[in-house]
Amino acid sequence: MNIDIATLFPEMLENYLSQSIVGRARAKEIFTVSCHNIRDYTKDKHRRVDDTPYSEQKGMLMQCDPIYNCFCAVTEGRPRPHVIYMSPQGRTLTQKKALELARKESLFILCGHYEGVDERIIETLVDEEISIGDYVLTGGELPALVLVDAVVRMLEGTLSQPDCYEDESHFRGLLEYPQYTRPEVWHDMRVPEILLSGHHANIKKWRHEQALLATARKRPDLLEGLALSDEDLAIIHKVSENDE
Repeated sequence: MNIDIATLFPEMLENYLSQSIVGRARAKEIFTVSCHNIRDYTKDKHRRVDDTPYSEQKGMLMQCDPIYNCFCAVTEGRPRPHVIYMSPQGRTLTQKKALELARKESLFILCGHYEGVDERIIETLVDEEISIGDYVLTGGELPALVLVDAVVRMLEGTLSQPDCYEDESHFRGLLEYPQYTRPEVWHDMRVPEILLSGHHANIKKWRHEQALLATARKRPDLLEGLALSDEDLAIIHKVSENDE
């Protein structure tokens, strides 16, 4: 997969993209990523990329030409990438969406700033707008990093085994089961005996039950629309009884 990010702050992104799991995947060329400074594509001698909106709205709006010029230069001679604008008006990023994007050959991510970008750029270039939550940030750089991290970790070879992400929260619609490590006893709290048993079938069943219970307690909204068995519903019912 190839990822291009159009931003006013490429250095901010590069630092993160060179670290940890994402950085190792990049070094192994599981994916490629380039951060492009939108200011490099303006014809203004002061390298301005913004202007005041045609309204009484205060603040500054990113202009069309620098963004459009950046996109054209970056994608020249290549198949058109899937273009994403990180925006609080977009659909909220989910694990399902991240998996869908992980199957794309190429992504072009636009990071807005100030009051956002001229609407004509969205109409001309953008395939979809994506939000990471119902709140507003200073720019699209942090959301872009969240998106890249969520997508890259599902690319083949990034993690040692597929179950490193397949068992995680949201992948199958449920939250993840509780996890424990050494020591076996900490502050008089013990690791559940079943995890020490070595009985893989029982451990798998326990994990599923705990995932159901965690979801019912913390995010019951996620249970809507899931295909739950009668046994699953009985487990969830225990939560309701205990909470009463």
